[in-house]
Amino acid sequence: MSERLQPGDTAPAFTLPDADGNEVSLAGHAGRKVIVYFYPAALTPGCTKQACDFTDNLELLAGAGYDVIGVSPDKPEKLAKFREKEDLRVTLVGDPEKKVLEAYGAFGEKKLYGKTVTGVIRSTVIVDEQGRVERALYNVRATGHVAKLIKDLEI
Repeated sequence: MSERLQPGDTAPAFTLPDADGNEVSLAGHAGRKVIVYFYPAALTPGCTKQACDFTDNLELLAGAGYDVIGVSPDKPEKLAKFREKEDLRVTLVGDPEKKVLEAYGAFGEKKLYGKTVTGVIRSTVIVDEQGRVERALYNVRATGHVAKLIKDLEI
């Protein structure tokens, strides 16, 4: 089981392919705050709701100085389908080897319908301009999470 990040930790560096196969790295967002959110799978109801909520609030978040990157274990081809089908404007990157998911504490044991399973833990990590963890939220709900985040960040 991977360790959960704490405020003040250095956010693990990553470079992952986006829906078009282009590399996206955390370092490429230096000097901006980044909301890195982890979700189990593209094209599923909860993950679609969450991605659409981030897309709907992208201008508000960008205006407050936040970039948004969604990370899942999906391959770029599936991310491209997800983006096109749902008209998403959020940057989506794939981590099929789950190395980044594990580094951020977003992969491990979780409860699913009363059973303990190993998988992606829906999580959101806010990284500050210096690359440090500002907030680390685990086991978040897909519905209402973005609205709560905006309220908590006082945007």
